[in-house]
Amino acid sequence: MTDESAFIAEMEKKLLEMHGELLEAIASGDEDFRGLVNSMGIKDSIDVASDDIMIRKMEALNKHEANKLRAVEAALARIGTGKYGRCLKCGKKIPEERLKAIPYAVLCIDCKNMEEGPGRKS
Repeated sequence: MTDESAFIAEMEKKLLEMHGELLEAIASGDEDFRGLVNSMGIKDSIDVASDDIMIRKMEALNKHEANKLRAVEAALARIGTGKYGRCLKCGKKIPEERLKAIPYAVLCIDCKNMEEGPGRKS
């Protein structure tokens, strides 16, 4: 096994673990969300406002988790097609350090910086 294939196998394992954790988090969030909705009864306006804020936070968290899950699934698909670790914009190899930090990264550092604009650097 070459160094590159060993690295990809390591990243695949990490992505599969992330996939499982995200599915668990989303399922847990749905249970929490259902529990919150079911606990709502007759309340005063302060309680209603507080519940509304909680619902919005949970919706945002679930959306973030769902987006991350899609990114992880896309990375696993790229492993399957042999395109994992290549920048989708310029085609250059994404550094291993970046993939270790963000295993589902789709852009090299240069392309990510250009995408974010001159005012932000990652």
